[in-house]
Amino acid sequence: MSGVLIAVVVLVVLVVAVAIWWIATRNGIIASRNRVDESWSGIDVQLKRRHDLVPNLVETVKGYATHESKVFENVTKARSEAMSSQGVEQTAKAEGQLDRAMAELKAVAENYPDLKATENFQQLSANLTQLEDEIQASRRIYNSNVQSYNTTIQQFPTSVIANQGGFGDREFFELDDVSERQAPSVSFGS
Repeated sequence: MSGVLIAVVVLVVLVVAVAIWWIATRNGIIASRNRVDESWSGIDVQLKRRHDLVPNLVETVKGYATHESKVFENVTKARSEAMSSQGVEQTAKAEGQLDRAMAELKAVAENYPDLKATENFQQLSANLTQLEDEIQASRRIYNSNVQSYNTTIQQFPTSVIANQGGFGDREFFELDDVSERQAPSVSFGS
């Protein structure tokens, strides 16, 4: 009987070990997914800050360049679309459009030396530059977390648990146009 008892104990220990591994692995996948979600919220916060800054910048430029209404409309429309975008792909596309509209606004501002010299404009420009850096840093953190999460759920044997739990790949936050991968130059100062 002692041999049967040993076999049962070994079997129970193996089942418990597999159960502990399964629970730990599933919890690890959930923790990784939560890091992705948390890092996306970091991007979202930075984008909201940028969206809040854009109207102030537009109003400042409007005071000097009243005949540039098309540029202001483009920036306002792009900001609105960026604010209402949802999901990584739609947000990346909308933010790319906002970047292009902001580049147009920068080109307009370059034609008005008095505007570039105002303290308000310089402060808004500095804030925008800082926000662009923070967005870029947040995007790097997010993409790093996505890479780690996707690798975890794609590798065997954790892929078995991920498939059972309905864990799917997450999208990277990337700009469509390769030239847009560079941080836009937003310095309006001299």
